[in-house]
Parts: sequence; C-alpha cells; structure tokens
Amino acid sequence: MQLSQLSHQRLLAVGLRRGLLCGMLASLVSCLVSCTNAPTNSAGPSTVVVGTSMSNTKPELLVERLSWGINTNSAQQVNKVGATAYLQQQLQLVPMPNSVTMPQAVQDQIAAMTISQKSLVEIAAELEQLKQASDANGASDDARKNYQQELNRLDKEAQSRAILRALYSPQQLQEQLCWFWFNHFNVFQGKANIRAMLGDYEEQAIRPHVLGHFRELLAATAHHPAMLRYLDNEQNAINHPNENYAREIMELHSMGVDGGYSQRDVQELARILTGVGFSFKNEDPPRLGKFQGQYVHQGLFEFNPRRHDYGDKQFLGHTIKGRGLAEVDEALTLLSRHPATAHFVSKKLALFFVGETPSPALVDSMAKTFLATDGDIKAVLSTLFASAEFNNSLGKQFKDPQHYVFSALRLAYDDKPILNTNPVIYWLSRLGQPRYGKLTPDGYPLTATAWDSPGQMTTRFEIAKAIGNGSAGLFKSDNGNESAGFPKLSNALYFNYLQSTLGPNTLKSLEQANSPQEWNTLLLAAPEMMVR
Repeated sequence: MQLSQLSHQRLLAVGLRRGLLCGMLASLVSCLVSCTNAPTNSAGPSTVVVGTSMSNTKPELLVERLSWGINTNSAQQVNKVGATAYLQQQLQLVPMPNSVTMPQAVQDQIAAMTISQKSLVEIAAELEQLKQASDANGASDDARKNYQQELNRLDKEAQSRAILRALYSPQQLQEQLCWFWFNHFNVFQGKANIRAMLGDYEEQAIRPHVLGHFRELLAATAHHPAMLRYLDNEQNAINHPNENYAREIMELHSMGVDGGYSQRDVQELARILTGVGFSFKNEDPPRLGKFQGQYVHQGLFEFNPRRHDYGDKQFLGHTIKGRGLAEVDEALTLLSRHPATAHFVSKKLALFFVGETPSPALVDSMAKTFLATDGDIKAVLSTLFASAEFNNSLGKQFKDPQHYVFSALRLAYDDKPILNTNPVIYWLSRLGQPRYGKLTPDGYPLTATAWDSPGQMTTRFEIAKAIGNGSAGLFKSDNGNESAGFPKLSNALYFNYLQSTLGPNTLKSLEQANSPQEWNTLLLAAPEMMVR
C-alpha cells in the first residue's frame, strides 16, 4: 500500500510549520513509501500448512499481528514460550471479567463502571424513568438534559472499558476479535438509546462467541435489542414488514452481497423475523389468547406472536413452516451453514489478519474448514495462521487508526495504567474511527487505502508528539493531578527488537534528535510504526 506523495508533503509541512524536528523529519518521511509499499501477501497461491506451527515465524512479528501492538511484557512472553505456544495461548477464549489478569488499577476502573455492576435490564429500567420525565408534558430542560447525559455517560463507559482491555488484557487476540466481530455486526451509538446498550451488546452478544461457532455469534446478535433497534426490526410485523434487518443479515452478516440470495429470500426472511423485538417494560406478559404459549420475554428480548406472520415461507430453497420463534432458529442455521457464508466470513477474516488481497486458495481453504467444523471460528483462524501467506504478510500490513493508537500506547507505557481515556477517545474520533461510531451497518473498512490520507498522517504525527512528550493527559486523575511524565522508549525492547526493524533513514533521524521527547516522537511517527 503506497502512501501518496501529498501525504508525505503534508506531514513534513506540519512538522516544519510547528517548529518540530527541523530538517530531520525530511529523511524520516522519505522512507515511508519503501516501508509501506511491500506486498501484503505472497503473489502466488497460498500454501496451507497442517497444524499451527510457528517454527519459522519471527516471534515479535507474530505478536505485532495477533495483538494491538507489541510491548515489553508481550515480547518477553513470546520469547519465553515460543511463537507456537504463544499462538495457542491466544487462541484460548478466556471469559471476562474475572478470568483475565490486568493491572489492578485497570481492573478497579472497569469494576467501578455502571455497565460492570448492573445488568442491561436494570440500566434500561432506570433510563426508562429518566425518559418518561424527559418526555412528560412541560418537562424541563434539565430533565431532557439528564436523560441525554446518562446515555452519553454509559456510552463513554463502554468505550473506556474496550480501550482499557485493548491496552492491558494479555488475551490480545480475543480483544482484536471483539473489535472485529463488533465491526462485522456493527451498530451505531447515535441512534435512539443504543448508547445505553453498547456495553452489554459487546459483553454478552459479541465477547463470549469470538472464538466459538459462527452460528452462536449470529444468533446472539439477532437476539440483542441493540441490533434489533439499530436495524428497525422492532417495526417488523405482519402486514407491516420492515426488511432492513433481513437484508443486512444476508448482505453483511452472513452470505455477502454476492452470496446468491434473491429479493424474495430477503422478503421471506423479513416475514420470519416478524414479531422479533424487545421491551424495556418490566411487566406481566400481555394476554395473547391462543398465542400465549408462543410469547417470549428474556431480558429485554421479546417475541410477540401477535406481530408474527405464521404463514409458511420459502427461504433459500427450503420450506420453513410457520411456528413462531423456532422459524428464526431454523433460518439462522441455514444461513450459518451456507457455503456463501463460509466464503464471505473467511475472506473478511483474511482481510483483517493478512491484508487487502488474500489469495483465493487461502480463502477457499478457510471456507472448507468453516464448513467442515460447522463454523468453528477458532478452527478457521488456525487454518489461516498456519498458512505461508499469513507468515509472509507479517510486518507488512498497514495499521488502521485503532491499531496505530493502541500500538503506540502499548509501546510507550507497557502495563502502566492510564487513568484518563478521554484523549484516546478523542484521537480515534479525529482519525475517523471512533469506537461504535460507524453510522452505516457495513462497519469500518478493513483496507489500508481507507486510512492513508494526508489528514490521517498529519493527525498520527500529532498523536505521536502528544504521547512522545507526555502531554496527552493520559494520567490525569479525577482530581486533576498528572502522575506521569514522558515515556522512556529508548529501552531494552527497542535495542533488542525494534531497532533492527528500522530503516537507515529512520535510524539517522533518531540519532539527530535533540531531546528524549523528540526521539520518542520520531520513533512513534516512523513509517515502520505504521505497519504490523
């Protein structure tokens, strides 16, 4: 992936305009193309190796790809146990929150959050009271403000928890997959009251299934109120169909836009999904007469049989008998076991972990594993990680904004807990990839070309400067005290590993740095820091 010459000039101009790095930045920027223009994978067909041996893999490069970024602890871990054992450890799903050891200050921050202490049902009940006060006739501005502020506070908690886990969890692959699958099953924080549901959606619908079976993941998202509200299935009822969710399940969540389904399949799936919604009210079940036994209310999820179309449906060549919520289970099973789904999901995983143009041979091999294991995500990833194509791609994949920001912070501060996530939230927003901020259901793009604009590179330089000189406010506590200075990046990890990955222009620039802070900035803004 080649960064535009305009991007280089813009980055250089900003540095000079602000009096930073003087002439040293020119030599740094000049090597950006050579460092990021390497192919992301082998040109020929992928060779898939049996097993998941990493005997020929440079351990630190594997950490860079499987984690949000290498730091001292992860480098020590992989060199202690070896690449193969490290991979196997990362492929183990570890439940949250009590089973993963993070710095105590991080665990305390997460434990203090409302979303960690209360269920979504409890949160929804409290919000409903605020909303009623906000919507009442003659409601004050304060009442409306209180409701919106609570939604924003819960949204910020979800973002902060995700950021802290990305930075400090030892199960780094799991954290990457939480982001990947949320992005795949995207919901937007700005719609209605979805801000209140984000923490639970990620914690209950996504996290438990990131290394499980795809059908379980598909079903968990299909039963969560965040998804049902985002894609309007709460409005989907007999004689008043809404096809939004049905279309996106097929186009974005399972088979892909070229998966071979028809408009009739979308319409029939919408009929299957009629009556599937949610309820924020904690009250007795409605009186439904002959449908009483069909009514389901679990948590906030609700299936209302009076809104369901009980006619038979023809979906993907199968007759689905009208019998209520069981139709949804049957449809999701058909979708999860469809060859188009196996191919679509496998290709998307390959895009994320290998690069922009994974070979057909690699995707086909992953899809075969998907079908043979009934959509076992761990098995599909094992096939991917065992391929020569994956190994050849290490160190050559351009970082999207979250990978850049998180990797810079992990490198700078290792396991030293930040106390203030506001700068991180702000940086991700400036870079165009705020957590939960993608408006459309397709999620953020996984291609490098979406993130290599001149503005993107300029902002990355500014973030590198803020982290490098310790001025970001990451360690500012609630009382306003700042408890840390600039990071010490000229350390053992640098001399034992990072230094050997840097090109001559970058090394020359670092030698000419006038201060440790300037040296940090140069390293974090280096072209080699833009790839993983």
